[in-house]
Amino acid sequence: MRALPFLTFQPAAPDRGAAAAMAAYVEIFDGRVISDRRRTADEPGGEGTVFLAEIEVAGLRLRFSDSAIAHAWDITPGMSVWVDCDTEADQRRVFAALAEDGQEFMPLGDYGFGPFGWVQDRFGVSWQVGVASA
Repeated sequence: MRALPFLTFQPAAPDRGAAAAMAAYVEIFDGRVISDRRRTADEPGGEGTVFLAEIEVAGLRLRFSDSAIAHAWDITPGMSVWVDCDTEADQRRVFAALAEDGQEFMPLGDYGFGPFGWVQDRFGVSWQVGVASA
């Protein structure tokens, strides 16, 4: 048995969907794609959209899908991915990359428990970024 986060993206512009998010996270975290099944022209949701994919970033596996239908909800910032960076330099790089075209909830700073920042990226996924040695 195992559990892993599943990120569902609303039907959107190609630069905001599952494929774009996967590519960004693999680049930011030097991750890898484990599987990537795309829809065909005869499947609902549109040709080339992500039916089901899985990546690994920073030791965490994440699953992705582009929803074939629009929902009344989207990704909530109340659920976030925590990242322990090895150094403050890594933390600054990761935070800056995730914050690009996103929203900073807590800018990088020391909030009494070491270097920390909380950001929602341009795809709507929320990340808490700390430093493991802090």
